[in-house]
Amino acid sequence: MTHRLTFGRPAPGAQRTPRGWEWRWTGAAVMGILNVTPDSFSDGGRHAALQDALAAAQAMREAGVVILDIGGESTRPGAAPVPAHEELDRVLPVIRALRSADVLLSVDTMKPEVAAEALRAGAHLINDVTGLRDPQMRRVCAEAGAPACVMHMQGDPQTMQAAPHYADVVAEVHGYLRAQAREALDAGVPDVLLDPGIGFGKTLEHNLSLLRALPDLTAGPHPVLIGASRKRLIDFMASVPHAADRDPGTLALHLHAARCGAAVVRAHAAAAHVQALRVQAALGGGDRTRPPGPRRTLDSGVMHHTDTERA
Repeated sequence: MTHRLTFGRPAPGAQRTPRGWEWRWTGAAVMGILNVTPDSFSDGGRHAALQDALAAAQAMREAGVVILDIGGESTRPGAAPVPAHEELDRVLPVIRALRSADVLLSVDTMKPEVAAEALRAGAHLINDVTGLRDPQMRRVCAEAGAPACVMHMQGDPQTMQAAPHYADVVAEVHGYLRAQAREALDAGVPDVLLDPGIGFGKTLEHNLSLLRALPDLTAGPHPVLIGASRKRLIDFMASVPHAADRDPGTLALHLHAARCGAAVVRAHAAAAHVQALRVQAALGGGDRTRPPGPRRTLDSGVMHHTDTERA
């Protein structure tokens, strides 16, 4: 399956079209998680130092990851909010160091002021767990020509897992995402990805219903992102209490999502995902192409071209 995402300004791998700059790919692309937080549920503190974050970015890029999702505020259940200035202090140095790289930079934020500064610093995409509920976030993306990932979350990170309830989780989540996509496009956002928000205000049964219903969502006009990496539903299904041990379950969920037409999977173990998706595509006779772009290496915070071909 071929997917498209339109930007209002140049972006790595995107081609100029009458509608803007179009990024086109086949199969599921991997969005590598790059948290620069001290308290994320799985990797908090691992990339707090700039050089650690850049080394992780380089490793993911070398493995074939084409989107890096940079986050400066944890959205795990019960997480405390972070002031905008602190979030910016965490993410801006990473964005500035990577902005010349041949990789799409996504910023995981729910604050319009953080999104605006991140886009000015060189980010290309906003990943908003609140689904662009804030009109100011829509304005920021529209003015910057940046597409956005619209995610569904019932409540907020502090309350979302208290007592999630839906009359019909699939109808409600899909309906919400489609309505938010229309609002975003009407406000001038160049394009959107849709994310049903696995683990965000959902029970195990809600999550399973949404994962089983993915073909309905992916049949629509917008690319779909799935982010189930190391989440608690894997523990519920397979008795894996420690988040760091949930990569095999994550791969199973994300390979299922790719088979159902997901355009992007968001993962901690990004290199393993690239390998697994390539094998799955080969078994199915699918094309494992990715957006064009030379391979680059990281040196003192700047990525440079090399002549090495990607395997």
